[in-house]
Amino acid sequence: TTASSTAGSDGELMDGAYFRSCAGMLKVAQMISLLIGFISVNSSPWVDYSAFSYFQIVTMCDLVMILFFYIIHIFRIYRKLTCVSWPLAEFLHYLIGTILLLIASIVAASRSYNLSGLVAGATFGFLATILCVLSIWSSYKVSCITQSTSK
Repeated sequence: TTASSTAGSDGELMDGAYFRSCAGMLKVAQMISLLIGFISVNSSPWVDYSAFSYFQIVTMCDLVMILFFYIIHIFRIYRKLTCVSWPLAEFLHYLIGTILLLIASIVAASRSYNLSGLVAGATFGFLATILCVLSIWSSYKVSCITQSTSK
C-alpha cells in the first residue's frame, strides 16, 4: 500500500504536503511580510522618493521571485525541468534578494522620519529579511551540504 500511495502522490498535479511543510509556510510568511511592508510604504506620504521607491522595487521583485519558487514547488515543476539546479537557483535568489532587502530596509528605516507607515514598512522589511535568512540556511543545507555528501 505504501508503493501505491507514493505512486498516487507522484501523479497528482499539486503537492499538498508542501503547503504544510516548514519551507512552504516560511515562503508564505515571507510573501505576507513583504506585501505588508510594500503596502505600508505605498500608503504613506514619502519624504525621500528615491529611498522608498527602491524599497518598493526590491520588495516586489523579491515577492515575485518567492512566489515563482513557491509555484515551482507546489506544481512540482522541478521534476519536469531537470536542466536547472533548483536548489542552487533558490539559494542564489535568497542570497542576492536578502542582501538587497537588508539594504532597502536600512535605507527605508533611516529615511522614515518617524512616519508610522514608513516605520512599519521598514519593520516588515527587516522581518522579511530575517525570514529570508532562515530560507538561505535551509537552501544552503539542501543545495550545498546534500550535494557534498552525495559525492
